[in-house]
Order: sequence, then C-alpha cells, then structure tokens
Amino acid sequence: MRGLLLVFSLHGSPASAPADRWFGQDKLQHFFVSAFVQSIAYGTLRGAGVSHGTALAGASATTAAIGVGKELRDRRVTGVFSPRDLVWDAAGAGTMTLLLSHTARRTVGP
Repeated sequence: MRGLLLVFSLHGSPASAPADRWFGQDKLQHFFVSAFVQSIAYGTLRGAGVSHGTALAGASATTAAIGVGKELRDRRVTGVFSPRDLVWDAAGAGTMTLLLSHTARRTVGP
C-alpha cells in the first residue's frame, strides 16, 4: 500500500507543475540542511552512547525521513513533489556521512 502511495505521489501533472531544475538556490538549501540534519542526528545518537555504525545508520534514516516528509508536505501544500530535491537531500547526507565516517574516536590503550 505504501508503495502505491509513493508512486501516486510522484505522479504529477507536467503541464501545471513549475519547472524543477537540477541546480538552484533551493537545491543548495536541500544539500546543506540535509548535511546539517545528518550531523546533528549522528552527534545526538553518539552522545546517547550508540555505536559509530549504528549512529550513522540512524542519522541516515532520520535525514531520509525528514527529506521525504518535507516533499510529501510540499506535495500537499503546493502540489509539487520533487525527486530532484530528494537527490540533493541524499547528496548532502551522503557527503556528511563520508565526513563523519572518518571521525570515529579511536580509543588509545595503555
């Protein structure tokens, strides 16, 4: 059922929808906000004692849920669901994940 909802939410009327360009200020906002959410979610999970890998996975799920939720809201309010916005969301989250994957603290033994 959820799959059908996703398919129907992605289907829009091209004649009535505004142009959704790959590049623009809103795409940069999607990139940076998703990177920020990824970082905050990761830091919060690590602060709660969650392992590095689990925190990365949890942060990714959180960022994806927020991005999709935003697009579903846009679809309801403006009638436009932008898969391109989701691509930029994923790029921001992915970039931050790469940065965070190199920040795991190494325990220094005696």
